[in-house]
Amino acid sequence: MIHVLAVITAKPGMRATILEHFRANMPAVHAEKGCIEYVPVVDAEGFPALYGPDTFVVVEKWATAEDLKAHAASAHMAAYAAKTREHVADRRIHVLSPAV
Repeated sequence: MIHVLAVITAKPGMRATILEHFRANMPAVHAEKGCIEYVPVVDAEGFPALYGPDTFVVVEKWATAEDLKAHAASAHMAAYAAKTREHVADRRIHVLSPAV
């Protein structure tokens, strides 16, 4: 299994706009071969904020590295990137595997 943590920082005040496009794209991603989990998360209320109001983290789980590569190359991800590119300040992708 492959785990991905994608830390997306929006330009000030644009997180909600990016998340709107993200949520619209979620059904296509969930339908992809090998997608186990794909969900955006933000700082939980009542705990110290790690990321702040302009950042969200995408928690992903994929069955195989090939499935993740196909996801990254998909047409719907290219369309999502085109719709959100101007609103993103920074994007950090961490691809991980389970510690053995």
